Amino acid sequence: MEQATRLLGYEFVQNAIAAGTVIAIVAGVVSRFVVGRNMAFAVHALAELGFTGSAGFILLRLSPVLGLLAGCVVTAVFIGTLGVRARGRDVVVGVVMAFGLGLGVLFITLYRGYANQAFAILFGTITGVSRSDVFLLLAIGIVTLVALAVVYRPLMFATVDPEVAEARGVPVGALAVVFLLIMAAAVAEAVQVVGVLLILTLLITPGAAAERLVPSPGLATTYSVAIALFCVLGGIFLSLVTNAPVSFFVTTLSFACYLAARFIAGPWLRDRAARTRSAMSARRSSARDVVAG
Repeated sequence: MEQATRLLGYEFVQNAIAAGTVIAIVAGVVSRFVVGRNMAFAVHALAELGFTGSAGFILLRLSPVLGLLAGCVVTAVFIGTLGVRARGRDVVVGVVMAFGLGLGVLFITLYRGYANQAFAILFGTITGVSRSDVFLLLAIGIVTLVALAVVYRPLMFATVDPEVAEARGVPVGALAVVFLLIMAAAVAEAVQVVGVLLILTLLITPGAAAERLVPSPGLATTYSVAIALFCVLGGIFLSLVTNAPVSFFVTTLSFACYLAARFIAGPWLRDRAARTRSAMSARRSSARDVVAG
């Protein structure tokens, strides 16, 4: 504990905490929609092809972080344009991901130096984030959350019941592309913490755990953000204490939260809600009997 407190005075730790907070908030909000729209495979594809973008930018002697964002955005446009319908989306994701990974292998092979930056993106580099990186992540996070706020209501409608939403005139196809672009920004941020190989832990697990706790979409989003913050900041703190990788602790805490939500907190909250509804129904019935009498 004393060691962690002392380390909090270092700039790299402060940068990691600031970046982790921004990333967790964005990932927590987006995660709720990823789970609701069954887009776990798409998240994986965005992360994998973001790595391809990083490798390509390194080959061109450009920033691998910008390459990551570019790869995610291009992949989002491809998937959104070719696979709007959920039924055919996974096929499109698989085709695009296979081609993109092949390009990534080619880029790494052509690069003659040590691609340390690209390989770091595979596993996360949150403790290596600079102050300028924090401001860049904050800017991307604000744009992402503002975009999500603009389309929140129609996107929620299309997520809960896409057929009815389309019948009511909601542009379901356009929303799918917009949300994929929002996902691309969230993935590019979350990779800074857990890396490409573990991206699902922040873009899937918080939303999946929150869904087990509360049925309300709005409240579930709040729970998802809280879980993501707990996992990211807790992972950073535990990493400072033990010197183990941040990604290990983030994934472990995420898994523990999901298990607790599914097998402990979730059933308890549902039982409590059922008892509350039963008690209220009994009171209403009793009141009607008194009035009738």
